[in-house]
Amino acid sequence: MVDMLQEGDFIGKEALERIKADGVKQKLIGIKIEGVPIEFNMTKWPVSTGSKDVGIVTSAVYSPRFGNIGYAWLPIEYTGLGTSLTIHPPKKGDLRAEVVKKPFVDPKKDIPKS
Repeated sequence: MVDMLQEGDFIGKEALERIKADGVKQKLIGIKIEGVPIEFNMTKWPVSTGSKDVGIVTSAVYSPRFGNIGYAWLPIEYTGLGTSLTIHPPKKGDLRAEVVKKPFVDPKKDIPKS
């Protein structure tokens, strides 16, 4: 938390004021990726919707409980739950993905254990 009304200057104050005035333009969202299990990935995979590149996958991994999951950095207009995306990992072909709720937990234990 930052007190924007404090008299002193601080690093990042100008950027925070700009974000407050213009609004948030990008967001880190959770994604569920279809397909066979993927290995842990921290390279930046392109993300598109339709024929338009819109962002990047920042990390992805196979979870035995949730399937392929990851995080993507996207413009705010593509961050709604259920938004359909296409991920473009190298040498794997295009993969379908969907924006899902973060964090990746099952607090009510709705997903049965195998």
